[in-house]
Amino acid sequence: MTAAAPWSVSELGLRVHDSPDGTPVSHLIRPGLRQNPRRAHLLVSTVLGKHLPTPPATVRDSADALADQVAVLLRGAPATVFGFAETATGLGHCVAARLGSEVYLHSTRRRGAHTHGTFTEGHSHATEHLLQPSSPELLDSGRVLVLVDDEISTGTTALDSIRALHAITPHDRYIVASLVDVRNNVQHSAAPSIEFVSLATGSVDVPTGLPELVADLPSAEWNPISPRAGATRILQVPWPSDVPDGGRHGVLRQEHDRIRSAAGDVALAVSPHLDPGRRLLVVGHEELMYLPLCVAESLGEIGFDVHYQTTTRSPAYVFDSPDYPLRRGFRFISPEPDPAPYRHLYNAELPGTDRPTQILFVADSRADTDRLRAPGGLLDVLTAAGHDVTVAVVPASRQEDLAQARRPLSHRAAQR
Repeated sequence: MTAAAPWSVSELGLRVHDSPDGTPVSHLIRPGLRQNPRRAHLLVSTVLGKHLPTPPATVRDSADALADQVAVLLRGAPATVFGFAETATGLGHCVAARLGSEVYLHSTRRRGAHTHGTFTEGHSHATEHLLQPSSPELLDSGRVLVLVDDEISTGTTALDSIRALHAITPHDRYIVASLVDVRNNVQHSAAPSIEFVSLATGSVDVPTGLPELVADLPSAEWNPISPRAGATRILQVPWPSDVPDGGRHGVLRQEHDRIRSAAGDVALAVSPHLDPGRRLLVVGHEELMYLPLCVAESLGEIGFDVHYQTTTRSPAYVFDSPDYPLRRGFRFISPEPDPAPYRHLYNAELPGTDRPTQILFVADSRADTDRLRAPGGLLDVLTAAGHDVTVAVVPASRQEDLAQARRPLSHRAAQR
């Protein structure tokens, strides 16, 4: 894109409108574009820590505020919390931790473990959601199921997932919690028996033919190059086998504090290998959002100036303009073998420094592959852009190990 052809999202007719009441939705999302014929617009969250580097406290505070709204509806009733892969895995985990829910579970796109159910998401880049709790009984921990997503745009994903989850383990009541809700009046009336809560409501004007408009834009520029290549360091860090590294196989109420404590140990292990005088960006691996957030929080407590975000499957449109949220992008081969060959990271830079931001990439051992280190892999494209990258590899939680560790807890719960 050249200076002779100025462009912005607003010129394509994609606009976000605030509701007259409550928090302006425009404070929480910025309109972007993505290369997807099913849905060409992307609502980029300013508080989620996915596409934009975000202070960990902003991520946690926003999730806590959402959880507090859910708590008002629950009135002390026990609930299971469910998060959507990949974007809301960390958000859902934060909400569950704040509520002290008996169980937290998120869907996954990673295959290999025993799957107890599936559902699809029509507008997503990766449509299939897999359910892989350590045992199917984890879904049956309360009469209320709270589903957490970063945005509710039509409500279709929530309704589809509720049908799928209800077929596995019926619940008496369903609450859908999101950072923003931009459904129209017809979509609001489509689910009268389901309760919705959000931090902000509004609407989005999507112009007719937007996918075609995006397809006609000049090719995005990926993988910037710096005159000075960065360095790479890979660290194997400990993680207890009986503590889940995230919500893929479920998280019990008793495990929330142990996760944060173990993440603090990870931060202590990696901190001697980081430069405390430079700003730090902690980057998580796709669905692995909550553990890197906790590591970022702990590093902030140690004294690092730290932000947080994660990689993603979604191929958004990159355009370097001050009024557009996706100004810089990296496209790299997937660390894990997958039918979709590429993954993405956006922006990944903190302003106010004369050197590229140092990055701590936190991933589990399933992502620690030759593809991670290969030409065109994540480490290659980041160091080519001048970033010094430290990799912290956490042993991936195993579904069968967690099931075994949880049997005494399940037995005691049944006795109560």
